[in-house]
Amino acid sequence: MSGAELGRAVRRLRPARGVTIDGLTHAAEMHPRYLSSIERGQHNPSWLKLCDLATAPGILVQAIAEQAEAAR
Repeated sequence: MSGAELGRAVRRLRPARGVTIDGLTHAAEMHPRYLSSIERGQHNPSWLKLCDLATAPGILVQAIAEQAEAAR
């Protein structure tokens, strides 16, 4: 599974779980441009960044991985 697939999974999960990009960047303590580049597959998130993203309500690392696998 590539970083791009993980990013696209975050992009699908975030709005489906009612989480805004601002809310997720605040919860994960990352810049909105960086999150956007992850969601577009331009940056591969590290394991640490994926865990940071999973701090938002309803976004779990397991859900990100499952979503990425399902899209393959």
